[in-house]
Amino acid sequence: MRSRTISLLLTIFAVAAAAVAAAPAAAVAAAAPPTPREPITPPLAAAASVDDGEDTEADDEGEAVDEEPPLRVSPPSRARGATVARIVAPAFARAALDKPRKGRRVGTATAWSGQSQILLVLDAAVRDGVEWVKVLLPVRPNGTTGWIPRDHVTIGYSPYWVEIGVRSRTVTVFRNGRRVLRTRAVVGRQRTPTPLGLAAIYERNRQPNPRAFLGPWALSLTSLSNVLFSYGGGPGRVAIHGRAGDSFKDPLGSARSHGCIRIDNRPVNWMARNVPPGTPVMTTKR
Repeated sequence: MRSRTISLLLTIFAVAAAAVAAAPAAAVAAAAPPTPREPITPPLAAAASVDDGEDTEADDEGEAVDEEPPLRVSPPSRARGATVARIVAPAFARAALDKPRKGRRVGTATAWSGQSQILLVLDAAVRDGVEWVKVLLPVRPNGTTGWIPRDHVTIGYSPYWVEIGVRSRTVTVFRNGRRVLRTRAVVGRQRTPTPLGLAAIYERNRQPNPRAFLGPWALSLTSLSNVLFSYGGGPGRVAIHGRAGDSFKDPLGSARSHGCIRIDNRPVNWMARNVPPGTPVMTTKR
């Protein structure tokens, strides 16, 4: 009986000692703040830099620390999607890296609705120890690009690629090379054609009245009309938008718009939910 009592006491002391030893660690874990995560517009994903493991620098005490490798950018493509950049600090975009004079100002918000400005990235480079990214700008003439410092942006990735066919009068969306959406469209008439070439999704604007002409959503592009320099209270920006009201008078598969691309409301709702700003949009004659 005495030996059982002693054994029971030893067991109790061991459990208590283990609890005391674990208490500080548990207290630290409970007090640690959650890891902060920057809000990124879904489905925008972080783009990884390529690290060859060779670039290092020394800190103040001589200890070697890893240096973030330069960003490597693949050209936007149907197979891979594209790198995109959220502007987090205003910058002046240089037309060329060897021309240091100030270029166009690029702000953190879009011009029409004040959304976070996310632009398509076309290239990256390092000059005199400073990293730069080349972005497609939402200005005239269409296709204008500019170089801005990388520390003024956060880098992300869109797996999507959008194709607009003027002759086929279709909109097709690819995700990592696989077609996920194809729909008929209304494109620009002969006098107000839909601009050709590379653009990108600029804004996603939910319409206050989904039964009005534009339908439920207007996905503004970086491209602008080449003939209308003022339209609907704006600078003539081209958009992919839905259909309602009088826009139903123009059937899908026709060329009757002022340059915008009209599609049915179900596919435009899908695009608004899934295709992020900065996604490349290629308009061709096909």
